[in-house]
Amino acid sequence: MKKLPIGISDFKNIITGNYVYVDKTKYIYELLSNSKYVFLSRPRRFGKSLLLSTIEYLYEGQRELFKGLYIEDKWDWNEKYPVIRVDFGEIQTLNKHLLEEQIYSVILRYSEKYDYEIKENLSVYINWKLLIEHISEKTKKQVVILVDEYDKPILDLIDKEEVYEIREMLKAFYSVLKALDRYIRFVLVTGVSKFAKVSLFSGLNQLKDISLDKKYGNICGYTQDELEYYFKEYLKDVNLEEVKEWYNGYNFLGSKVYNPFDVLLYLDKKEIRNYWYETGRTEFLFKIIKQKNFDLPYLYKRYYTEEILEKFDIEYISIEALMFQTGYLTIKEIEKIGAREVYTLDYPNREVREAFNNELLFYITRDYKQYITKPLELALIKENLEEIRKQVEVFINTISYEVLKNEYVYSAAIYGLIYSTGYNVIIEDNTSKGRIDLTVVVDKKVVYIMEFKVVENQKEKGKALKQIKEKEYHKKYLNYEKIYIIGIEFDKVKKNVINFEYEKIK
Repeated sequence: MKKLPIGISDFKNIITGNYVYVDKTKYIYELLSNSKYVFLSRPRRFGKSLLLSTIEYLYEGQRELFKGLYIEDKWDWNEKYPVIRVDFGEIQTLNKHLLEEQIYSVILRYSEKYDYEIKENLSVYINWKLLIEHISEKTKKQVVILVDEYDKPILDLIDKEEVYEIREMLKAFYSVLKALDRYIRFVLVTGVSKFAKVSLFSGLNQLKDISLDKKYGNICGYTQDELEYYFKEYLKDVNLEEVKEWYNGYNFLGSKVYNPFDVLLYLDKKEIRNYWYETGRTEFLFKIIKQKNFDLPYLYKRYYTEEILEKFDIEYISIEALMFQTGYLTIKEIEKIGAREVYTLDYPNREVREAFNNELLFYITRDYKQYITKPLELALIKENLEEIRKQVEVFINTISYEVLKNEYVYSAAIYGLIYSTGYNVIIEDNTSKGRIDLTVVVDKKVVYIMEFKVVENQKEKGKALKQIKEKEYHKKYLNYEKIYIIGIEFDKVKKNVINFEYEKIK
């Protein structure tokens, strides 16, 4: 029985150590046969480092490692190429000096291997250029360059002024490659986020982005078929539907895939937990959300194009693009509007949905609200409307006065609270007569339809429930066993719940 490759991203170690390897060499062969300069964005812990490692051993011609894999009888093993591997995740980049030292350490490592004499009187970027030329001329072969976590130096400092200096340094690093085309065999740059080419890759604008290329949608992550084939010995007595609900659902226009990190830890422990989420939250994402007063536009927009999902830069940070690229949102539906494809986004699975909303609550209130979410979860399933009222009031009273600025913030906060219970929550739920602010479906039987209003005085009370009735929002859910409509109104001045009305429709 092969072992689980937990925490192992070196292809050689996986093969020689008798670990499970999910064969991705079909996609790799297609990629290397048809591309020269490539960019790939995937969330963290998704197998990007293993992908780079596999490509490295391929170009080094280590055929014995690929015995029995798809690529074995298709690759030209007589052709071997020198490989330079750059990993920007090796250190915590705190300033430009540390970044320059890291680049210098890469040059030093390969200068020793290929007898390149570093020119102390020249800049690190000129030495980087001369090193590539030297290796190619010495080996009489073009050079393969693999860059891992290219964006980490920027993301580490995304909320600091130093980030602009770091960006310019990285731009200079990549610009070197543009003038060296005849010395280069293949380039692959990977990371979590995708910065605009004009921002970081203006000097390397020939990069082909395969992040949302259907041919390579499954190049990282495990498909359902791969899970059941390669890990079948580990799946005895496993509830596959539960595993799928918690960890599957990422969509990069191929099949839906699992995060490998989740799968491996679950199969090892056989315990449902937030494995991926617990390994390191994307701290800067929550800082940005808080700076924008919890303005989460993805909750209020249905359609996104590929360009919107890729629009990310230091000067313009798109929450939708950032949440998609970091793995908190994924493509749920694809529709054709005219000649273009548009996407609907949602959380990929239950792990991300619950963990993210719990984290969002923390950033709103600076406290984890298990003492609220659990009673609310029970109140919803027991149809205890008075208890629901109580928990909503308690929650609103824990939020900072400065945060509660408008109806939008109240809605987003309560959305996060209810979503963290694990029930099916629909924001801006479309009907034939309008949009429901919030719909909660419990166990596919009970539906709660909610409308929110911010009012300035007692005379305005009752508008929320009245709107639900007038627009007959409940008719969308007449096939369910029970329907409750709830109008919640907040006092604009006092920043509290001024009215909580409800009726049972069915």
